[in-house]
Amino acid sequence: MKTSSISTFSFFLLSILSISWSTSADFLQCLSQTCHNYSPISKVVYTPSNSSYTSILRSTIRNSRFLSESTPKPQVIITPNHESQIPPVILCAKRNDLEIRTRSGGHDMEGLSYISHVPFVVVDLVNLSEVTVDVKKKTAWIEAGATTGVVYYRIAENSSTLGFPGALCTTVGVSGHYSGGGYGALVRKYGLAADNIIDARIIDVNGKILDRKSMGEDLFWAIRGGGAASFGIITAWKVQLVDVPKTVTVFSINRNVEKQNGVELWHRWQTVVPKANKDLFFGVTVFRANTSVVVNFLSVFQGGADRLVSYMQEIFPELGLVRKDCTEMSWVQSTLFSNQMPINPLEALLNRTRPDLRQYKVKSDYVRKPLPLNVIKHMVSMLCEPEASEASYWMVSYGGRMEEISESETPFPHRGGVLYKLADFTYWQDSAAADADKYISWSRRYYEYMTPYVSSSPREVYLNYRDLDLGVNNVVGETSYEQASVWGKPYYKNNFDRLVRVKTVVDPENFFRNEQSIPPLL
Repeated sequence: MKTSSISTFSFFLLSILSISWSTSADFLQCLSQTCHNYSPISKVVYTPSNSSYTSILRSTIRNSRFLSESTPKPQVIITPNHESQIPPVILCAKRNDLEIRTRSGGHDMEGLSYISHVPFVVVDLVNLSEVTVDVKKKTAWIEAGATTGVVYYRIAENSSTLGFPGALCTTVGVSGHYSGGGYGALVRKYGLAADNIIDARIIDVNGKILDRKSMGEDLFWAIRGGGAASFGIITAWKVQLVDVPKTVTVFSINRNVEKQNGVELWHRWQTVVPKANKDLFFGVTVFRANTSVVVNFLSVFQGGADRLVSYMQEIFPELGLVRKDCTEMSWVQSTLFSNQMPINPLEALLNRTRPDLRQYKVKSDYVRKPLPLNVIKHMVSMLCEPEASEASYWMVSYGGRMEEISESETPFPHRGGVLYKLADFTYWQDSAAADADKYISWSRRYYEYMTPYVSSSPREVYLNYRDLDLGVNNVVGETSYEQASVWGKPYYKNNFDRLVRVKTVVDPENFFRNEQSIPPLL
């Protein structure tokens, strides 16, 4: 009877999801023989012959540079409804020489969660998105497919005085964000998302479902800032929620570089904010506005407006902040504000998609010494070049809690001595796709210019702003420690060595791999 059930399911699955690639057929056959709940898994398996395949693949691609016909596509997409459906996928992919790419929100800058240059399957965690909040213990279990906005909304449903230091962008998937470190508007008060993770559930290369106790402290350390995709598939995170006041204060002020001393204020900001009170988050965005360049100062302050204005007049009077520039609101409303969205309705936090899809390339740095004024002026002049019409610089001040955490506490090493994170976002419209190379070339030229003025030995880079220009692993075959160090040291500094040791223990055959995954020692 059991054999008959398997045969029936195999025929059903292969007839409904008929595909041309023999490896895919063998993979699906393997699933049919491995899974026990046959009907549920059949409903979450998609191949190119399925009418929903394209819409599911495109649903969380945030960089439209990877929506072209020439972009490699997965042979199968699986959208599990429960973590128990994932181990058979891992086991069958191993047996059939298929790579696995795992996607939660799709914001990865180089598309590594849904692109591979060898036959592969995508495990899309979109259906694993529950958030369970325990107000009494100030904790939450967050499934890996939830978005940051969903997390904020569920916390606010249960408490007006609890929050979590997650991303500014509300459509970011939590799993990639947390496993890469993850900063937000509470970074100076409470550190990174990864600093506030207290447990996790991961499925390893053998299909075992592990929690913190069973995975061990080495692996638990590695997944909190080392990129979990190198070690397995995360299905849920347990986080420590943090205290927030009932009232926070926000402002967003533009200063033109020509008429309102925008350059001088930006220069001054570098030395003021990293030493400021932990309650103050204060970011800077620089962008083109028609023929001019504008410097935007964005703040989320954990307290009332009167206190903020008084404090800003003390530490940064040049900005000229006054009470009418400030708006008091709840913490959860501030998560919408800092994402440049209307603060009501709160249900906007539940949206998984963004309407402003564009093509882009990102370069990131960490600044340890204030940029000279002449360098800032040159950065402004670069924004006036034709290829930079939609480019912008984004700076997030550090200090506060980030100064207090050791570089080796998690794999994320960019801590003490960092004044701020600096990133260039170079955008262009899909209509300019044929000229993508010239925009990417501009971003590389900007990055080269900044070399003498940012961190060095190594030049530090933010993992969640992936950049394959740094170097890549071999697509096929083994990658040496030396080869991977070229890109690994900028992301992890000396923590790269420990990550390699952990990888060698938990995945010695290097099944979980991508162009910038941690390699095992050969």
